Amino acid sequence: METQNYNSRKAWYVVFILTLANISSFIDRQVLSLLVKPIKRDLDLTDTEMSLLMGLSFAIFYTLFGMLIGRLADRNSRRNIIIAGITVWSAMTTLCAGVGTYTQFFFARMGVGVGEATLSPSAYSMISDLFPKSRLATALSVFSLGIFLGSGLAMLIGSGIVAKLPTEGMLNIPVFGEIYPWQMIFLYVGLPGLVVALLLFTIQEPARTGSLQKNGETVKLSLSESLKIIFKHKKAYLLICFAASFGALVNYGCNAWIPTFVARTYGWEVPKAGALYGVVLVVSSALGVLVGGWSADRLVKKGYVDGRLRINIFCAILCICSCFIPLLPKAEWALLAVFLPSFALSAPFGAATAAIQEIMPNQVRALASSIFLFILNLIGIGLGPTSVALITDKIFHDENAIRYSLVCLFLGAGILNLVCTLFALKPYREAVLSK
Repeated sequence: METQNYNSRKAWYVVFILTLANISSFIDRQVLSLLVKPIKRDLDLTDTEMSLLMGLSFAIFYTLFGMLIGRLADRNSRRNIIIAGITVWSAMTTLCAGVGTYTQFFFARMGVGVGEATLSPSAYSMISDLFPKSRLATALSVFSLGIFLGSGLAMLIGSGIVAKLPTEGMLNIPVFGEIYPWQMIFLYVGLPGLVVALLLFTIQEPARTGSLQKNGETVKLSLSESLKIIFKHKKAYLLICFAASFGALVNYGCNAWIPTFVARTYGWEVPKAGALYGVVLVVSSALGVLVGGWSADRLVKKGYVDGRLRINIFCAILCICSCFIPLLPKAEWALLAVFLPSFALSAPFGAATAAIQEIMPNQVRALASSIFLFILNLIGIGLGPTSVALITDKIFHDENAIRYSLVCLFLGAGILNLVCTLFALKPYREAVLSK
């Protein structure tokens, strides 16, 4: 059923505000990749310990709280849940400026994960209520653009800040006292999130559409009933989840380690590598996510029931073919060539989320999204940075061999992404046609 009373201006304004929130969350999330060297030095960490700060510390609570929040978002004001979440993640990011030990840092990053767990399940559900299905992949792709813009801006803005910070000594900051210079960046990226929280008050909670009805009334579902509906087409649902997750594995692994890879392999300073990588990431991923969402909607309009998944076949192949990039002889070539996997990894994301929303009734959309994000982030955030670090530390035993770890990442996760997508096509068609 198409969304009734579709108001284009109102709908796109909501998407704009939610995208700003998404950008803010990913700036907070990705900025650590520029601080590997000083954090390792000052806290005396290994690559693996550093990867846990960038990945698992965040992913543990992001994924666990995500399902609880998804359930709440199916029953309560999604806008208010997001406002509370932005406030929490901004505050916890700011608190990272005052941590003094690895344990404190780890728990602060967990807090960031709790706050950010509110955004995507609630936003997916809201956007699905505002747009007709014929435009849903495009709308969700614009929201997903925040992931890649946030990651790229974290590189660009963070590189500029890092380049201007002192490399030695301590800074004395009111409230926090003496802190390392690199901790200032958490103040710069954490506090603006509170402004985004205020902007959320300018939008209204949309009316829910596409709910299960009985005798003209919306059916209220128990948790077990909700899970039964979500897993009615479990093969299609889980394969979409895992395909997206293996794409995220490459994405988070690259975002976490490419600036460090360029510094170690080619001798560049991390701020210089991060700045150029940020430009490439913003341009390629912005183009990819918009083209991917638009193409998916076009395929569906042309009669391809599985059009939202077909996009990922080409993209997974392009990711696999990108395995040569870390072996290029010059830093400039490698950073420019990153355009290919960045485009490929961003293009199918909005279409994949739209595919899941399409086969779910309103009462379970946020919960279904939160389970999708649980799998995606446990694999993507939890294992992406750490997989590269473990291969470097445990297999090659040489931090300068990180280029070969990235080759393994492109090949292994890219192949798994492609296989899951191919196996998902038939059951997804059956799920859509059975509605």
